[in-house]
Amino acid sequence: MSDQPIRNQRSPGIKLLFVILIAAALSVPLMLVYAMVYDRQNEAATAQAEINSGWGGPQVLSGPIVVVPFRTTETQTETENGKQVSHVTEVEKLFYISPVDHRITTQVTPEERHKSIYRSVLYSAQIKGSASFALPADLARFGVTRERLLWDRAELRVGVSDARGLTSGGTVVAGGKSLVVQPGKGPAASAGQGFFAFLDWDGQGELKIDYAYGLRGARALTVVPRGGSTHWDIASSWPSPSFSGGFLPETREVSDAGFRASYRIDKLALGQPPVGMQDYGAPMPEIRTDAITLDAAIAPNNPAAAGTGEVVNGNSQSLTVDLIEPVNLYSKVNRSVKYGFLFIGFTFLAFLLFDIVAGAQVASAEYLLTGAALVLFFILLLALAELIGFTGAYLVASGAIIGLLSAYSAAVLKTWRRGGFIGAILIGLYALLFVLLNLEALSLLIGSVLLFVALAGVMYATRNVDWSAIGITNAVSPAPES
Repeated sequence: MSDQPIRNQRSPGIKLLFVILIAAALSVPLMLVYAMVYDRQNEAATAQAEINSGWGGPQVLSGPIVVVPFRTTETQTETENGKQVSHVTEVEKLFYISPVDHRITTQVTPEERHKSIYRSVLYSAQIKGSASFALPADLARFGVTRERLLWDRAELRVGVSDARGLTSGGTVVAGGKSLVVQPGKGPAASAGQGFFAFLDWDGQGELKIDYAYGLRGARALTVVPRGGSTHWDIASSWPSPSFSGGFLPETREVSDAGFRASYRIDKLALGQPPVGMQDYGAPMPEIRTDAITLDAAIAPNNPAAAGTGEVVNGNSQSLTVDLIEPVNLYSKVNRSVKYGFLFIGFTFLAFLLFDIVAGAQVASAEYLLTGAALVLFFILLLALAELIGFTGAYLVASGAIIGLLSAYSAAVLKTWRRGGFIGAILIGLYALLFVLLNLEALSLLIGSVLLFVALAGVMYATRNVDWSAIGITNAVSPAPES
């Protein structure tokens, strides 16, 4: 009698456990890809900062305001020889006069500049404005009298947060007279940067100001309104604006040819007195994690951070227009990586069903190689998207992985028909993922429905499977004795 060795198969439950463990192990490379996306995003932000260097970062415009020094007395108490002694001293302070009416017109001309594979959205803007100033009739109730104001040192101040962008010079006309423009002394809302001019005005009657200047910047333009009514009209050929800040435009038109927007802000919405001893509108720094899009401008007193999106103007009363990129490829690649487990799970599930239902033998190493190919898709997507854009990269990367896994599945599952079935599943998954990435609001609903359908299909296909039974042993019966 001769016996041949008996080969035992694992139970379906053990096979399922091994598949789950392999899928869990693939979470490590998926997390590494996730970290790689953030690293490339930071590199892109650094490249954009270098492109913006010397041009100008996101700009914050403030003013014009009239600033007049005035003298007042203060009582100071000091200790002399153990006794409290009071001294009355004369000090000099600044009195800020906001415009009664302010109208701004801005024409923005965008352009893209590249460094290696990275790009940044820059712009040149022509700023024109007119403002009128008048002292309130009850000036003394605001803590100052006309007699103490030093009108011979009155100044008109205009703020631009990144003075590097002031390349074409500014012109200021006050009461029909051209003023000599000097650098610096911008309002607090632009961190003290901008330009000013000495002003011939004694506070009598209404003062009308006209000004104009050219400005360069990157990605975002912000206006900080102040005083009475503020009217801002902005237009550009950039087709993808984002309107943010404390106020939204009253009217806006956006098309492939560009956009137009109009803002109207009343003084009651700002909650600021028309005159006072405080420079209103100072920016409130805050930390941002998004290095690609900005809500306002980078603080100009931190040149090292210019263009990085780290420190921005947190003023809640700002009007901000961002020239955003129509497709943020890093955010889309980032979101697609989050669906990596969906790809791995559905593909492994198809292999497992062929294994326990159709009798195809799929080894653990074959699961692992298939999972590695699925992870490789996201690396290909990231690398290609930086060169040819997200849509083209998605088509090329998904086509390569579908072709590779279809051929490999045909070899593993022993027939081209089964390999074609795996390829069809992958085509459906990649098509669905592309839809999910573009329908962000419905992604949860679509994903939930898909998982329900998949679970129902698996339950139906395995309804007769005995998950705890050991597979049938293959043995050769002994030969009969003669």
